[in-house]
Amino acid sequence: MNIRLILVGKTEESYLKTGIDKYAERLGHYCKFSIIEIPELKGVRALTREQIKEKEGALILKAVAPGDCLILLDERGKMLTSTEWATHLEKKFLYSPRDITFVIGGSYGFDQAVYERADEKVSLSKMTFSHQLCRVIFLEQLYRAFTIIKGEPYHHE
Repeated sequence: MNIRLILVGKTEESYLKTGIDKYAERLGHYCKFSIIEIPELKGVRALTREQIKEKEGALILKAVAPGDCLILLDERGKMLTSTEWATHLEKKFLYSPRDITFVIGGSYGFDQAVYERADEKVSLSKMTFSHQLCRVIFLEQLYRAFTIIKGEPYHHE
């Protein structure tokens, strides 16, 4: 199974890059994992939020393979504990042959076309985090899920 993470824009802070690299490397022990960075749009000052979301959405959809299970990291998504998240993913791994693509959108969220293509939405918290910080938080939770599934001593309850 392949797992991909699509990000809108480059990761700006070095400490975030370090965290992303750390968890991406760790995930490589459990699955074929890759990150796709969609370049941030240029010259957006004249565009509305909706126009920005539409343009970003087109780039996101272009990067998603037709058969992929598309999961959006979205504030309106389903909230799960780390253990529930691991169980949810394990079921996907066992019962679905599809690759999984996760997406962390840009500052304004997702275009309606992306929501329509998505198979599900997951929320990381009721709190709001920057889309930059969400990258590390999500990767840590994805790594944690694999360790829970494998019964490894990373997660403590």
